[in-house]
Amino acid sequence: MTADPTANSIASPPVTPRGAPRAVLGAALLGFFLISLDALIVTVALPDIGRGLGTGMSGLQWVVDGYTLMFAALMLSAGALSDRIGAKRAFGGGLVLFTVASAACGLAPGLAVLVAARLVQGAAAAVMMPASLALVRQGFPEQAERARAIALWTVGGAVAVAAGPVVGGTLTAWAGWRWIFYVNLPAALLALALLARVPASRRLPARLDWPGQVTAVLAMGGLTYGVIEGGAEGFGHPGVVASLVVAVAAAVGFVVAQARGTHPMLPLPLFRTRVVAVSLVVGFMLNAAYYGGVFDFSLYLQQERGHTALYAGLMFIPMTALVAVVNLASARLAARYGPRVPMIVGQLVGAAGLLSLLTVGTHTPVWIVAALMVPVGLGGALAVPALTAMLLDAVPADRAGTAGAVLNTARQVGGAIAVAAFGALLAGADTFLAGMRWSVLLAAAGLLAAAGATLTLPRAGRAVHRTRR
Repeated sequence: MTADPTANSIASPPVTPRGAPRAVLGAALLGFFLISLDALIVTVALPDIGRGLGTGMSGLQWVVDGYTLMFAALMLSAGALSDRIGAKRAFGGGLVLFTVASAACGLAPGLAVLVAARLVQGAAAAVMMPASLALVRQGFPEQAERARAIALWTVGGAVAVAAGPVVGGTLTAWAGWRWIFYVNLPAALLALALLARVPASRRLPARLDWPGQVTAVLAMGGLTYGVIEGGAEGFGHPGVVASLVVAVAAAVGFVVAQARGTHPMLPLPLFRTRVVAVSLVVGFMLNAAYYGGVFDFSLYLQQERGHTALYAGLMFIPMTALVAVVNLASARLAARYGPRVPMIVGQLVGAAGLLSLLTVGTHTPVWIVAALMVPVGLGGALAVPALTAMLLDAVPADRAGTAGAVLNTARQVGGAIAVAAFGALLAGADTFLAGMRWSVLLAAAGLLAAAGATLTLPRAGRAVHRTRR
């Protein structure tokens, strides 16, 4: 399940560079590959990181969520930044920062440095994401060529999602966990070399919503900290209570800033339509189920069953290998029956897969565990393309970029909160299996509730009509 390709910059007027389109596409594709890879490559290495740095569950959760948190929190305004300073400059600056942060992760002497570097990685990824798509749009002015280029660009994310657990497990087993970060360096340097052949992008007028951005970071950071540390210290701990209070106050401040600001990064009228509101809930739950499941079962395979990181990575292959194929099937189903059908079917398939995982015990054959995880991945792959299409059809064309960025943010927040909440359940339960089963049950319940909400949406052909009157 890759990041949503419809980032903020999609609404920007296309700029036609005079350089080689292949260099544009190559740089953008490598950037998207790196962004998607680092969302998953770390997960299977967590037990080795924990042993190497002497940290427990809450520290490992921050290694994952530090990246996702900043990626989600900065995504809403990253498109405006890309427009303001130019897509090439934004992408190049983000890529350099991502490279430096990757090296810092690999060299980290302790947990604090590693988490700080992961936060920087996430911030850099947020800048790169919309800028990479903007470069593709600029490099291919003809609609047919641009469609093919965007399809190839999307493949970069799909390949990264499929390869992430396997590459992470292989590098951790053969060279050590630090190499899951060092592997970014050659790909990033190649992308920078390709970017050097791309002409400068035109700068466009775009204002940054600083009050909204600051309150968004505080709200997401406070909530994530509260959930993670609540699982470790107890939710009555003064620091946990304070962080949750900050999260609520910042969330209120964010809503006020968006309602009263002259250039809000999240126009509140978008939420007045049922299609948009339900789409965000569905996107949140799909990523929560997927990334939370990968987090839980990576720890299960290594900590509960005693397998290596490589073995754990290989066990995720059946779940991730068919994602690209199912993405295409989703598009065909949506074209024939409307996007609501693959959305509902995907969520039900994912929920069924999660419920089947409740049967997993300490001695369940690993091949059965791997097979039971397949519906979780396939359900998301079936639902996400249709979900994106439905959302974009429900908003005016000039709001498409903002709507795509909001959906991507909701999905990333879902993944971050799931890792925080599932880790808290694992830490607070009497046994690992008990905590894992509660996590799986909550994820399945969330998907079923989201599927029920999807049933309330208009059938094919009626959503656009209702929201554009």
